[in-house]
Amino acid sequence: MPSRAQQPQAFAAFLNPAMVGAVQAVMAQEYELKRGRAMVWPLAMVLPVLVLHRSTREALPSSIRTHLPTWAGRNPALLAGFGARVDSTLPVLREGLRFALRHGLIQVETGALYAVPFSTRRAEGELQELLKAARLVGKWTATIDQPSTLLALLGVRV
Repeated sequence: MPSRAQQPQAFAAFLNPAMVGAVQAVMAQEYELKRGRAMVWPLAMVLPVLVLHRSTREALPSSIRTHLPTWAGRNPALLAGFGARVDSTLPVLREGLRFALRHGLIQVETGALYAVPFSTRRAEGELQELLKAARLVGKWTATIDQPSTLLALLGVRV
C-alpha cells in the first residue's frame, strides 16, 4: 500500500487514522460488552475490513441473529478476497490503532484491547453508517468462541 502522501486524496481522506481508530474502538467496546472480556488486539487488525470495504459492509446482516458461519457461506465471493484486503489495509489499520491509543480511545493490556467509552451521537452521514456497522461487527464476532475460528471463517491465515 502506498504511503499516505502517495495515496489518492479521496482514499486517504476516507481512511484517515481518526476514523479508522474510531471504528476499531467501537468494535472493541461492543465486543467486550457482548463477550464479557476484551477483544484480542489482532482482531483490530482484521475486523475493521468488514466495515471499511463498502461491498462487505452492505452485505452484513441487520442483526447478530444471523450466525457468522451462515453469513460466510452465503457470501463466498466477498470472503474470497478478504485476506488480500486485510493485507493491503494493514498500514491504515496500524495507523488507526496508534491514533486510538494516542488519543485514549483504546488501552492495551495483556494483549487485549479495552475501549474507553466515548460518544458517537454526533456522527453523521457515512461515519454514522460505519460506526453502526462497527457496533454490529463487534457484537457479532464476540459470539465466536476462539479468535482462530473467527479468522478461519473469514479466510485469514495467521
